[in-house]
Amino acid sequence: MGNPRRSNDAFSKAVDAEHPQFVSAVARAFAILRCFEHGEHYLGNQEIAKRTGLPKPTVSRFAFTLSSLGYLRYSPEQENYALGTGVLVLGRAFLKGNDLLSIARPLMQELAKYTQSAVMLGAADGLRMVVIEVAQGDPTFQMKLETGERVPHGSTALGRAVLAARPLEVFDERLAELERECEPAAWPKIRASIVGARQEYESYGFCFSLGDWNPDVYAIGVPMLSADRTRVLAFNYSGRISIMTREKLIQDFGPKLVALRNTVYEATEGRF
Repeated sequence: MGNPRRSNDAFSKAVDAEHPQFVSAVARAFAILRCFEHGEHYLGNQEIAKRTGLPKPTVSRFAFTLSSLGYLRYSPEQENYALGTGVLVLGRAFLKGNDLLSIARPLMQELAKYTQSAVMLGAADGLRMVVIEVAQGDPTFQMKLETGERVPHGSTALGRAVLAARPLEVFDERLAELERECEPAAWPKIRASIVGARQEYESYGFCFSLGDWNPDVYAIGVPMLSADRTRVLAFNYSGRISIMTREKLIQDFGPKLVALRNTVYEATEGRF
């Protein structure tokens, strides 16, 4: 997304909080769980309150409830909370029970080996992307991303691909949401890259991120829209800029990534 201010505020603005069936108490509980970024172990009530925008007494009650249910774990020594084993159980159930992943994994690994790159599958997570699966194809070039990590929309091929596939009215809404969560000075460049990615998708069937998120990496992304048009995932390829050219991406790797997407879509009949 580019210079986000508060990740959980961004998430709350990307969901339909005005819907009559939306339960704000559930949303607050999950906002607390979402505070724990990759590599972070313990967080206190004060930091959780800062990240979620919730009052500290509310955080204290929700954190106690979540720890009682096993989704958080309280450390008396640290006087802070860590994620509990209940979260791991949910994540494992998702990964093991997802037919899409069992179909996509071997195809992603095959493409990663052919391109000597990293091939990833991601989904929108509020105003960012969450990495669902990663296949590494070159032992000397490892993208330092793992399943469950979140990356920006605006500067990554994964995020740009998802945005590019949205209907124009939804695309414009997402741009407005991203602008509110971005540093004003950075927004013009980020907006231009997102709009350009939409044009690239219309021209090539995929879009680019040529050193925009990582200066050493060229990447392309392709969206995959579910048959009922309610969900958009994205595949991407990320390779070393030192051995990659835009022409190679357009003529070879891009079409192969599109073919991978098409194979997965057909095998799942667009139900994922």
